[in-house]
Amino acid sequence: MFDLDGTITRSDTLGPYVAGFLRRHPAGWLGLPQVLPVLLAFAFGRADRGALKSALIRATLGGRSRGEIEAWTAQFVASLPRRVFADALQRIEQHRAAGDVLVLMSASPDLYVPALARALSFGQCICTGIEWQGERLVGRLTTANRRGAEKVRCLERLRAEHPGLLIAAYGNSPEDIPHLAQADRPALVNGNARARGLAQSLGIPCVSWR
Repeated sequence: MFDLDGTITRSDTLGPYVAGFLRRHPAGWLGLPQVLPVLLAFAFGRADRGALKSALIRATLGGRSRGEIEAWTAQFVASLPRRVFADALQRIEQHRAAGDVLVLMSASPDLYVPALARALSFGQCICTGIEWQGERLVGRLTTANRRGAEKVRCLERLRAEHPGLLIAAYGNSPEDIPHLAQADRPALVNGNARARGLAQSLGIPCVSWR
């Protein structure tokens, strides 16, 4: 089970995804002020990351057609090689060669994560769902934001779906520590000081990928 942002990829993916779309459709920049109230609420602890994510997608991509989104997603996925750690690709291939079930689990949205999962030959993808109305993007979340405690719940469901299999899990952030702690073979990848401290306190190995 692999996290995406900061674990496989070198950085966040949602920001570059939205910014890349807006470079091609600059009228979307006009929606950014709509995000400010939610951003302020988030700063004061009155909104969570899921609400902020939804606000950004609704303000900048809301109303766009499925064709427009899918066309940009294809271009975004094509840029994948320069966005990923070579060591991550090597580890994915090692698991694939061993016949393991490969799961990509990310808090990033299903606008592009399933396409990234297919490009990396993952057999299963768990990510944050985004609402459509017919062929037009709405942008509200249709699932829980796949982060923190939600990843623990997803791991538990995977364990039930694949009884008897050991779970190897890779993540990079402090918020990944809870589900890493539930895995049989966890690893913290390129974690910051706080994440490394938490991992070390639980006996979770820390690794560096390049």
